[in-house]
Amino acid sequence: MGTTGGVFVTRNAGKNWEAVDDEAFGTASVGDVEIAASDPNVIVVGMGESPVRGVASSHGDGVYRSTDGGRNWKHLGLEKSHHIGEIQIHPEDPNTFWVGVQGAAYAATDERGVYKTTDGGETFERVLFVNETTGAVDLRMDPNNPRILYAAMWDWQRQPWAVRSGGEGSGIWKSVDGGESWDEIGTDDFPELMGKIGIAPSAAKPGRVWAVIEAEEKGGVWRSDDWGETWTHVNGTRRVQARSWYYMHIFADPIDANTVYVQNAPFMRSVDGGKTFEQFARNIHGDHHDLWINPNDSDIMIGANDGGAAVTFDGGETWSSQYNQPTAQFYRVNVDNDYFYRVYGGQQDNTTIAIRSFG
Repeated sequence: MGTTGGVFVTRNAGKNWEAVDDEAFGTASVGDVEIAASDPNVIVVGMGESPVRGVASSHGDGVYRSTDGGRNWKHLGLEKSHHIGEIQIHPEDPNTFWVGVQGAAYAATDERGVYKTTDGGETFERVLFVNETTGAVDLRMDPNNPRILYAAMWDWQRQPWAVRSGGEGSGIWKSVDGGESWDEIGTDDFPELMGKIGIAPSAAKPGRVWAVIEAEEKGGVWRSDDWGETWTHVNGTRRVQARSWYYMHIFADPIDANTVYVQNAPFMRSVDGGKTFEQFARNIHGDHHDLWINPNDSDIMIGANDGGAAVTFDGGETWSSQYNQPTAQFYRVNVDNDYFYRVYGGQQDNTTIAIRSFG
């Protein structure tokens, strides 16, 4: 998934990938893909990439759902969501899920916040709204209790000359009744002015919640051990919040309570409760944006980055190849005066290539 990549599937742990959506989706940019734990045939896709780059960011056209493993798709609506940050599916009921809508980039709009459905997406109810420039950039369910959800809200706007990141709407909200009602948390501990935020409750230690926060003062990694009631600033190094508009995702190891991952240009891991971070997975592509960790075996992970997706079965020592995915992006193209002329293109984060126009 990504800016223009669509949705791909592998059935052999990353050896081969194939597109599942060439004719199904109205747009190519994908914000999130979630599979129901209770029924892996149910897949929900939120369109519109979450990171807002300095170059053009492609928006999406809402939410799609498949109930047959990705063979067929139904458009569920939320067309004006534009950018979807995260989706969470109830672990026991595949018809109940929540959509974190980041919203439109260029204008203040009403279509933002957290939406909930209990009928498989036939209808949606907006259950959390902050203001017309604040959207849900991250949304996580407590792995130990599906009634508890955390939403990271981001006050932002892309202007012609800059990306505004941060404002009074940025903060973390919590629900204890399945998203029906929400309360803002951390207001006594967090910086007064915050930008983009990532959130991650721990499966390994009930009550532990991680956050990575963009802020001028005391930005970085924060941790709570009482379900978000109080917070401690555990790491303020710049690299955990660099280029926040593009990154700011954090993931808790489901087995080891002191292991946590932060994704940025480098892939970083802490094994001491967030006090220190070291670069992780150096042997795969850079610019990391998403991570799935097997809840029963944390040696099994899937990492998503600007080069595609990679799979590991040994805790990150080795990863599957990313040269088997048609995910290259071209920022510029040009031609020469030869006959037959050559087409030249510079790839995002990769080499420049040339190909004959004919023959």
